[in-house]
Amino acid sequence: MVVLSKKHIFKRLSIALIFLLVANLSFGAKFSVNAPRQVIQGNKFNISYILEDAEGSGFQNPDVEGCKLLYGPSTSRSMSTSIINGKMSSSSSETYVMTYRAEKEGTYKVGKASIIVDGKTYTTNPFTLQVLPPDKSASSGNQNQSVQIYDIDSQNSEKAINKNDVFVRIILSKNKVYEQEGVVCTIKLYTKYNIQQFMPTLQPSFNGFISQELPITSSINRVENYKGENYMVADLKQCILFPQQSGNLTITSGNYDLTVIQYEKVESFFGMMRRPVERSIQVKSNSASINIIPLPKPIPADFCGAVGKFNVKKELLKSSLKTNEAGTLRLTFTGQGNLKNINTPKIDFPTQFDVYDAQTTVDANPSGNTLTGSVTVDYAFVPQYVGKFTIPETTVSYFNPEKKSYEKLVISQTDLDIAKGTSSNSITNTTIKENKDILHIKLGNLNLSKDTSLIIDSWTYLLYYIIPLLLFVGILYNYRKMLKERANVSLMKNKRANKVAIKRLKTVRQYMSKKQEDKFYEEMLRTLWGYISDKLTIPVSELNRDNISAELSTYGLSEEDNKEFLSLLDDCEFARYAKSQTDSSMNDVYDKACDIILKVENVKKK
Repeated sequence: MVVLSKKHIFKRLSIALIFLLVANLSFGAKFSVNAPRQVIQGNKFNISYILEDAEGSGFQNPDVEGCKLLYGPSTSRSMSTSIINGKMSSSSSETYVMTYRAEKEGTYKVGKASIIVDGKTYTTNPFTLQVLPPDKSASSGNQNQSVQIYDIDSQNSEKAINKNDVFVRIILSKNKVYEQEGVVCTIKLYTKYNIQQFMPTLQPSFNGFISQELPITSSINRVENYKGENYMVADLKQCILFPQQSGNLTITSGNYDLTVIQYEKVESFFGMMRRPVERSIQVKSNSASINIIPLPKPIPADFCGAVGKFNVKKELLKSSLKTNEAGTLRLTFTGQGNLKNINTPKIDFPTQFDVYDAQTTVDANPSGNTLTGSVTVDYAFVPQYVGKFTIPETTVSYFNPEKKSYEKLVISQTDLDIAKGTSSNSITNTTIKENKDILHIKLGNLNLSKDTSLIIDSWTYLLYYIIPLLLFVGILYNYRKMLKERANVSLMKNKRANKVAIKRLKTVRQYMSKKQEDKFYEEMLRTLWGYISDKLTIPVSELNRDNISAELSTYGLSEEDNKEFLSLLDDCEFARYAKSQTDSSMNDVYDKACDIILKVENVKKK
């Protein structure tokens, strides 16, 4: 056992105090506020002002409008020291607590508090305080019957949990929009009880929409007053919806399994106490309808499918061009709207150019009720001739829902001066070579003889008239039949349903190869709904699970294949909300889609 002398003990304490002083000086003073952002009228609450790593004086707190100061400040001090890996650190704090009672409903701005440290004044940041009205049931004297948030005495386990205590709402930012105009859909959980577990069993479906998911925090982090009652609220899902068709579209309700916490009274050594009890319940959300207005007619021929507000910029990426060398004409659309649904504008390139498929890049982010960003379209071309060429001026139209009219964007003329390239294939002029393949007229006796028989007497003469006449009648019959079929819109849609579906599936496969999951499932749903609409000759706006099942059965599809088609629709809808889909999942969905379309095509219609 080692015994230290008083001299050594004093020396070590001195070193520790020096380290503590240096540590305190190394941290700058910090003055902050800790306060609730929402309180309920009539309730008491605290606002704490915290000074760290310093000693202050002359504390001044701001007035809090709409609230009454009950007492304060009550002051407390704390200090802590720690040694980690031989390094000493310390911290200290002074806390000034002000106690208020919320008196008047409203939203108020609380100003800065101030304190003086070593002659320097420190202030806190201002913040906003919302005073919510009390529950109607509580203010009417029914505290014993109604459930109140933050009041476990009212959350008795003997009470039944009714539909007004815990529920899920589908909320739309607009109830009436134009086709392709964005609308924000928010799904919220409202509860007066603490939630232990939450599990969605059936998500709401967005049939007829393309959705853009918005990032949210799915935790119960605020209080809202709804229909005179206060609830703890959490955002379960939020997305921007772009309707793909006109009419009345409905977002179906969802089902959710929840575990809520109630409290029961129990006798203990210390008297009557409250013990938490878990209770499982099922909640079904409401459904929501939107009136989709069709785009006004006539629709301009140069309409590119854009709905919102846009600008366009043209750019030639390479100014000096030669034959057989690639050039790129770039169009950049900027603005807000359905950026992901803009169709590629048609550009009339000179016939002397080899033109390739345009490549589109979308950079869009959610903003308000729609998307904001840009769409870049690159047109690659290869000139084959030397000379001066012109890409003529063209226009692109979009629909502005604010002005309720179409607006034109002008893409100016582009003049190109193509120089001769290094390739031997460059064509600079056209050379007409001397024609040497004409023979001289044959002279002399040709031994010609005269045929005295009459052609009209031969049977071949009649065939010269009969065969063309029969061909003309056959062509006329087929032409009239084709006109009749084209006049039958339903029949034409039915015939071309498979071709349209195959074309769309190629796009789906491109998204799958690029691992663009959102676009893959959006395009797959559009393909399936469009195919079944054309095949059954039913407008997409009138399709739903029930009439699809009934019409496919009438068409002749087996019950097993019928269920497979509906299951595929459900899988695609669910995959748009799940974040852990794999490449194999997209492959399975693609194979199932090809298989079920083939089965429908092979059905002999009843």
